[in-house]
Formats: sequence, C-alpha cells, structure tokens
Amino acid sequence: MSYYERHIFFCLNERAPGEASCSQHGAEAAFAHCKQRVKAEGLAGPGGVRVNRAGCLDRCAGGPVAVVYPEAVWYTFVDASDIDEIVSSHLKGGQVVDRLVLAPEVGR
Repeated sequence: MSYYERHIFFCLNERAPGEASCSQHGAEAAFAHCKQRVKAEGLAGPGGVRVNRAGCLDRCAGGPVAVVYPEAVWYTFVDASDIDEIVSSHLKGGQVVDRLVLAPEVGR
C-alpha cells in the first residue's frame, strides 16, 4: 500500500520573459487553493492526498497544468472552481473530471 492514495503535482515553473509558462497563468494560486481545499476536506496526510509543487512538467502549451498520480491524469484549469471540482470529483471521489483533462498531444 502506498503512503498516499494520490499525489497532485502542480507545475509552478517560470520561464524566461517571452516564453509561456504555468506560473504566468495563476498556477501558484491554484496550488495554494488546492492545498487548502484538500486540508478542509480532511484528505491531507498519510493514506490520503499530497499536494506537491513541481518544476517544469514540459506541457507548457496546455498551461497551467497539474497531474494526479497514480492514475497519471493530466489536467488544465482556469480558476478556483476548476480546482474545487478536481478535489471533490477526483481526489476525493476517484472520478476523473473529463472536461479538464489535458489532450494527450499537448506538449511544450
């Protein structure tokens, strides 16, 4: 059994001026909001969910991005309500939020 049931990694990378990066699209605020929501839902900690910072996940064109493991589901998001839906549906309920899934061909 894994120490955590799920991990969600948020790309917080900041590229050189003029290059697209997740940090330019509110990734830090989304990370903080997710961390707060996971804690509020009682999901944080061993056997639950871990919210992690990540450097570049190399999918900048779809940014901002986050990935949930062990399912390896890649998400893009716009605002706090999208994060709330990921937390309640996927992290808590185990159901992928299809409308937020990043298309597999989206890369850097």
